[in-house]
Amino acid sequence: MRIATWNVNSVGARLPRLLEWLESSGPDVICLQELKCSAEAFPSAEVKALGYESLVNGDGRWNGVAVLSRVGLADTVIGLPEGPAYDGGQESRAAAATCGGVRVWSVYVPNGREVGHPHYDYKLQWLEALRRTARHEVSGDLPFAILGDYNIAPTDEDVYDRSVFEGSTHVTEPERAALKALRQEGLSDVMPRALKYDHPYTYWDYRQLCFPKNRGMRIDLVYGNAPFAAAVKDSYVDREARKGKGASDHAPVVVDLDI
Repeated sequence: MRIATWNVNSVGARLPRLLEWLESSGPDVICLQELKCSAEAFPSAEVKALGYESLVNGDGRWNGVAVLSRVGLADTVIGLPEGPAYDGGQESRAAAATCGGVRVWSVYVPNGREVGHPHYDYKLQWLEALRRTARHEVSGDLPFAILGDYNIAPTDEDVYDRSVFEGSTHVTEPERAALKALRQEGLSDVMPRALKYDHPYTYWDYRQLCFPKNRGMRIDLVYGNAPFAAAVKDSYVDREARKGKGASDHAPVVVDLDI
């Protein structure tokens, strides 16, 4: 089984690329983030033509997540249970489904904006709610993973230059401590360090030629429980999908499982 996660940075703007990638890469399940569309506006018919069912959590603003599956969608959940509200409501940042015997959550962790901003506190509260959710999901024999854009680089090795990010979000100790607490619920980072590139980043800013210069960050993560991690046979970042005009600023992360 092939499972992927991809922050598409607007599914409307990226639809031709998404459809092409689905056909060429053939994931059985893909978790999408930053849809920037409502659930009603999601291109369900277009992905259905390729054999995918859609579970969408979107409100038409800058967030939004989805799970696309060609191996079924069961026990679905829209939204993060007991997740915190921001600016008067709960944002569209989480969705879950069981697909072909694998339980997946697609998550788009809040950015945080800047240290000390209310959105930064909201980010930490959101991660705590995600940890509580993981505690209920992680036990048992069912392979389970939380995939998505975590907006956190787990270590200094996951950014091209730690000094550039000094004092910024994505690398602060409270954020990384929240990731550690999540892993301590029985999850592990299933992406091996030694992939096809010395630095398997997943995000590169559009500005200042960051992608050609490989000035990136690894913030799109796959955290799986023991049955999921044991089934992983390969994983990679599809840098080719980041190239060219009209690309998302994130690349897909792909995990192949032997199930």
